[in-house]
Parts: sequence; C-alpha cells; structure tokens
Amino acid sequence: MSPNPSIIAYPWVTVGAIWLAAAAGKKPTIRRQSPPGRFLTFAILLLGFAMNSSAWFHFGWLATRFVPRTPGFFYTGFAITVLGCAFAVWARFTLGGNWSGRPSLMLGHELITRGPYSLARHPIYTGLLLAVAGTAIALGEWHNLLGALLVLAGLLFKMRDEEKIMLDAFPAAYPAYRRRVKALVPGVF
Repeated sequence: MSPNPSIIAYPWVTVGAIWLAAAAGKKPTIRRQSPPGRFLTFAILLLGFAMNSSAWFHFGWLATRFVPRTPGFFYTGFAITVLGCAFAVWARFTLGGNWSGRPSLMLGHELITRGPYSLARHPIYTGLLLAVAGTAIALGEWHNLLGALLVLAGLLFKMRDEEKIMLDAFPAAYPAYRRRVKALVPGVF
C-alpha cells in the first residue's frame, strides 16, 4: 500500500498551532529586526516553505524526482520531519517568553543556554531545517528540495540579525556562548 503524502502536513499543522498558542506568553519587545530585513527574510521563508510543501510548484523539471517514490523514502522523510518539528517545539518552549517571530530583544530578555540551547544557539532553526529536509525527502521532487534550500537561506539571514541583537544585548556572555556552542549543527556549524 502506498503512503498518503498529505500526512506530511500533520506535524507542520501541529507546530503552527503550538506557535500560535505559545505566542500569547511572549514578553514585550524592546528592539527588533529592521523592516527591510524582516521583509526579505519573510519573503524568502514564505517562498521556501511554499516550494517545500505545496503542489503549486509541481510543473516542469521542478516536478521531477530527486529520490525514488518508495514507502521507505516517504516514511524516512516523514520521521525526519516529525523529529525536526519536535526539536523546534522543544526549543520554543525552552525559550519561553523570550521568543519572538522575528529577531528581537524582549523586556527582561534572558540568554537561554539550557536544553536544546546547549546543543545549538538557534535550535528552533535547527529543528525547522531538519523538518524541511525531511519533507523534501518524503515528497521527493526538486521543488521540495529547492524550497528547503530557500528556507535555509532565509533562516541564515534571520540568524545573522539575531546574532547582532544578542551580541549587543549580552556583550560579555554571548561571545563566550558562541565559542562554546555552534549555531545550528552541534559540533559542526
């Protein structure tokens, strides 16, 4: 029996619902990413997520497969998606009220270095990248993979702005944290 590709939406919808529910507990914002930076990041991420997970780009060479359509590839990708979403949710709950949808400094902001933040400085991004990679593998078409690469680019732009804010906010603690903990992949990058 062939897997139903639409189940790949379940972990993503769950993450979206959790994000919406948890947004109510965030602290007031003091400083945030500039509007041009926000627009660029949002546009790249929107296009990337759309290409990664929708059938809108199912045409021409974008609809050709980069992995075979087999239950093994689909369920492996699905498992990676669920793992990535779960890691992002863990990181989101660990961050608590310090979270914002865009790089920001919150009132009473704390530098969180426990839990997933002891493994990566940006574990929400790590989880999301793992999830989009899993979705690309599960769905297996070139537009899915290109979407994952666009999400990577958007998160790297966002991460750059977030790093600047954290360095300004925690001039002594953040450089030491950066030396100890890699940005996205423990021990690598």
